[in-house]
Amino acid sequence: MRVIRDPKRLNKLLKKPGNSGKGIGFVPTMGALHQGHLSLIKRARQENNTVVVSIFVNPKQFGPKEDLKKYPRPFKRDLAFCRKAGVDFVFLPDDKIIYPRGYSTFVNVEGLSSLLCAAERPGHFRGVATIVAKLLNIVGPGLIYLGQKDAQQAVIIKRMIEDLNFPVKVRIVPTVRQKDGLALSSRNVYLNKKQSSDAVVLSKALHLAKSLFKGGTRHSGRIISRMRQLINKKKQARIDYVAIVDLEKLEKIKMIDQDCLVALAVKFGNTRLIDNTVINYA
Repeated sequence: MRVIRDPKRLNKLLKKPGNSGKGIGFVPTMGALHQGHLSLIKRARQENNTVVVSIFVNPKQFGPKEDLKKYPRPFKRDLAFCRKAGVDFVFLPDDKIIYPRGYSTFVNVEGLSSLLCAAERPGHFRGVATIVAKLLNIVGPGLIYLGQKDAQQAVIIKRMIEDLNFPVKVRIVPTVRQKDGLALSSRNVYLNKKQSSDAVVLSKALHLAKSLFKGGTRHSGRIISRMRQLINKKKQARIDYVAIVDLEKLEKIKMIDQDCLVALAVKFGNTRLIDNTVINYA
């Protein structure tokens, strides 16, 4: 495994014969790697000759009141994790390399970047789209691997890739969960024992939504109301949103008559967690 910090050097290495186009699978991360990331790496390893993982805590996607300074950065552990997982290249740049003095170019996916999580995190998805666009140009992969847990992010990146004609295909990998159902997240480390236990209610609420749908309920408002009631039983839980939306446009749906995304964001203490599930109409 090779750890590269310079984007030009990485780009040059990846353009060598045998390391181009469909042969490269790319997993973008902010580090603090866990089994969810491993599922992305494993899928990339199965489908590509070369696997590249980026580790970069992107300052452009953090708001002024968010946890940029506190965000976990266990780089040594992350590198050992990647080595064990069979990664070929780890791209580990610093802020000054990615955003040099005078940097002023950003990518914004209109519409999609103003929905759901955007209300709580203005500017977040502009930062996400910008860094992913830069990374795609640096790495030049044939396939990029994203997690279903970050569903809105995945939708936005897919739209950006299509709109800007990036020659890369997107693979969405299912959410990895703890045995109790809590979705794995780098932010779970911020939860105390009680909050971690209470946060299991998120997966239970998503399961409730599917059960209500299977039982014949099609009115989104009724499903959302039941989900909110369940989550509110946990005193530490503060709901940001619970929504049922179109899979591609992320627009709210009143009556479920198509495949849709059930998404939620809830705070436990100062930790904001997101999760989702897909309801298949057919």
